[in-house]
Amino acid sequence: MGAGVALPGLNAHATEISTKEEKDKQAPAAPDRQFWVETLVKIASPVLSNMSRGELAKNMEVELSPAWDNRDKRVTYMECFGRLMAGIASWLTLPDDDSAEGKQRKHLHQQALASYTHAVDPASPDYLLWRRESQPLVDAAFIAHSFLRAPKALWEPLDAKTKQRYIEEFTNLRRVKPSYSNWLLFAGIIEAFLLSIGENFDPMRIDLAIKKTNEWYVGDGWYSDGVNFHFDYYNSYVIQPMLTDILDVWTKTGKARREEYDLALKRMQRYADFMERLISPEGTFPAFGRSVTYRMGAFQPLAQVALLEKLPEGTTNGQVRAALTAVMKKVFSMPGTFSSTGWLQLGFAGHQPNIADSYSNNGSMYLTSLVFLPLGLAENHDFWTAKPEAWTSVKAWSGLPFKKDYAVNY
Repeated sequence: MGAGVALPGLNAHATEISTKEEKDKQAPAAPDRQFWVETLVKIASPVLSNMSRGELAKNMEVELSPAWDNRDKRVTYMECFGRLMAGIASWLTLPDDDSAEGKQRKHLHQQALASYTHAVDPASPDYLLWRRESQPLVDAAFIAHSFLRAPKALWEPLDAKTKQRYIEEFTNLRRVKPSYSNWLLFAGIIEAFLLSIGENFDPMRIDLAIKKTNEWYVGDGWYSDGVNFHFDYYNSYVIQPMLTDILDVWTKTGKARREEYDLALKRMQRYADFMERLISPEGTFPAFGRSVTYRMGAFQPLAQVALLEKLPEGTTNGQVRAALTAVMKKVFSMPGTFSSTGWLQLGFAGHQPNIADSYSNNGSMYLTSLVFLPLGLAENHDFWTAKPEAWTSVKAWSGLPFKKDYAVNY
């Protein structure tokens, strides 16, 4: 057996893994979870502490792409809040407890509920830009996704007036005609949420999203974003998770066969396998395609199948947690990722405004929160307690056995 493989980004007491003899020496996973929680709190706190007081628009440092397309810059606040909540939702489903993590979670949960109220209150300074531009369709979808991911924690506690305001705002977004792209899924998931709470919904917007996305499946776990294939991370940012969760609602309400959901999940598992393999031994991943400034949003499907306890066959909780932790430590330790006052800034590895797309602002950057979905698993779950393991590229580049890869035909 060879020497141990250094795993970047793991805690100082668990830096060498790979040989069978060394596995018994590995430290527990608790420091990994603590790091994930601390990082998510760092990302979320400036947003929710301000918005819960109705002061997000007042205090957020807004940064626009140098190529900004001149849409109303107030879309920034809706992007920031919606994307953050879609990522933090699963963590907020855990019950209150007296641990340090539990106290942080309870505090952010309370702030989140207050923020949801401000978001739809026309009298609030933080009433979001629901009724201008087409961009609100996108980030309303992330808000709807947060409710689908945590209905008991985030939707049910809202007061009746606030709930009714959301229903009205979601319904009014039918004014936006989505392009034939991943935007169909934004429309679809909003309607799926309305269906899930027993409200009037537009079945055509759901059906079209499902049918067109399935038509655009190109094979081996990848969907095209519209007619033409784009090699980017939009399968991660939007397509795979939203399609799967729309189908979950669609099947649970008897509108489709469970086999349709199962097929989408199998494809997402296959795609998640690619995402795990893209993490280098150093804890980096390739920067390609549009919206690369969304950083760790690229790993949403891998995070989601971990949350669902549906990791690809032969992929372990220990290797996925170790790999994602390594990337997190790379990404979030880069100088310039956060401003001096704690807001996310434009960039991929640090502050790189010139790589931001024309539709991007620093509110868009909060899509990186979607990697934190496994925090919805309790701290005693195997995802957190399993010993950290070398991920695929570590094994491959160390001369160790690793899982062979073959294309799938479903």
